[in-house]
Amino acid sequence: MNALNDHPRLLVQQVHELAEFIGFESRNKYQILTGDQQPLAYAAEQSSGLLGTLARQALGHWRRFDLVFFDSRRQPFMRAHHPFRWLFQRLEISDHQGVFLGAIQQRFSLLHKKFDLLDAQGQVVLQVASPLWKLWTFPFMDGQQRQQAQVAKRWSGAFSELMTDRDNFLVEYEASLPLHLRQLVLAAALFIDLQYFEAKAGN
Repeated sequence: MNALNDHPRLLVQQVHELAEFIGFESRNKYQILTGDQQPLAYAAEQSSGLLGTLARQALGHWRRFDLVFFDSRRQPFMRAHHPFRWLFQRLEISDHQGVFLGAIQQRFSLLHKKFDLLDAQGQVVLQVASPLWKLWTFPFMDGQQRQQAQVAKRWSGAFSELMTDRDNFLVEYEASLPLHLRQLVLAAALFIDLQYFEAKAGN
């Protein structure tokens, strides 16, 4: 997905279904737009049958699931796998051929929403430690404490906020950030939504 190199700002919008208005958790789906609101990519949780539907209602973000990212021609370019976990959530990222790119790993913290971005060798490449009182902003810092990217939740309108758990996120990259880290940050935007803003996560 080399097009990620061409866009310093992306908007990730959750796509909701009518069933969510009555509290039914449907498969998570997102559209990814460029800074000038042009469609760039999509991401969708893959169907897992009746058991998967029941797990979404009962387990929320703790459940096992997969998200597939598609480009504007509907060709897959990335997959994110979330294993079942009660604590320290994790999202494992691979390209469309199954080559492991890295992971997002939640860390223990009392006063921060804290997680690391790991490369394919398991080394920490970026860290996020967003204080509890900064609910909406997630800065991605390198080892020298320089900000390389940021994900920020944006207001999606009173009706959406009250009636669904639909969320919008602005993703911003530093110009020098390489493609594989842009991919991990993009996946992290969905991790943030599922971990901190999904209705079942709040419960």
